[in-house]
Amino acid sequence: MQPKLLKYILDIESIIEEIESIKEKTKNDFNNFSDNIILQRAIERDLEIIGEAIRKIMEINPNIQITASKNIIRLRNIISHAYDSVEPEMLWGIIQKNIPVLADEIRKLKSV
Repeated sequence: MQPKLLKYILDIESIIEEIESIKEKTKNDFNNFSDNIILQRAIERDLEIIGEAIRKIMEINPNIQITASKNIIRLRNIISHAYDSVEPEMLWGIIQKNIPVLADEIRKLKSV
C-alpha cells in the first residue's frame, strides 16, 4: 500500500476512534449530544477531516470502494461552506448509521 494512502486510512481510523469517544461521553444519547455545542463542533470537525481524507484517497486510487464516498465528500463541503445548515440531528444520524459502516470498510482496506 502506498504510504500516503495508508496515512489517510490511519487518519480516518483515528477520527473514528475519537467519534466513538464522543458517543461514550454523551452516553450515546442524542439529548446529551444536542445539549453540548462543543461536542457538536468536534463532530463537525471530525467529519470534515474524514471527508478530506476520503477525497484524497479517491484521488490516489479511484477504484477503492468506500460506500457513499461522494456523500462523505459532499458533507465535508457542506460543513465547510454551509455550516449554518448543519443540524445536530443530521450529525447524530451520521455517527450512528454511517460511521460504523465506514469503520468496517477502513478496517478491511487497512488489512489489504
